[in-house]
Amino acid sequence: MEHSTPRSESAFGELRRLSPKVTGGLVRMREEAYRDKAVPAKYKLMTALAISIALRCEPCIDAYVRMAYDKGITREEFVEFLEVAMTMQGCPGEEWAVKAYEVYKTCQDGQRSEVEASCCSH
Repeated sequence: MEHSTPRSESAFGELRRLSPKVTGGLVRMREEAYRDKAVPAKYKLMTALAISIALRCEPCIDAYVRMAYDKGITREEFVEFLEVAMTMQGCPGEEWAVKAYEVYKTCQDGQRSEVEASCCSH
């Protein structure tokens, strides 16, 4: 017998409900990896952003920009990490870095993006 998903539940939410041990493990890994320790969390989040740019994952880019912004990343720090991503990826990296910078600007304006939430943001 197949169960239907409540209309208000996203596919991601349904998967989290159906696979709590694995998805919960991912959440716990992120909580541990991105906390302030010897390296401040904002720099770890920016490292994850640079990797997301290299992988061209728009939902991850959106999530990591917002989390780093919430942790207090300055515009100057943000741009330096984008420079690393662009250096490693060339022209495609530049295009995805522009997407990340657009998200940063929406954070400065107090707006939320239109990108669907990803696992990175949970």
